[in-house]
Amino acid sequence: MSRRDEHDPFAALILPAGVQAQAAKLLASVARASTAADCKQAAQRADGFVLGLETAHALNGASIEALYILFENAEMARALELER
Repeated sequence: MSRRDEHDPFAALILPAGVQAQAAKLLASVARASTAADCKQAAQRADGFVLGLETAHALNGASIEALYILFENAEMARALELER
């Protein structure tokens, strides 16, 4: 999948390879959660990851905000799927 792929949730962001790889793993963890509790836990891990990046000033503010939104949207989408 290319960085410009419209289905790539990170396409609009320029992230270091290691950050993008870990963010993708965390996003997949949220997406494959089998219960609401698992989804919440995965989302909390993702938030902690972004908080660490923010605290370390590893990314600019726009990228941090985009990651928070990306993970929050993934959590909401998965939670809705699990409610069905």
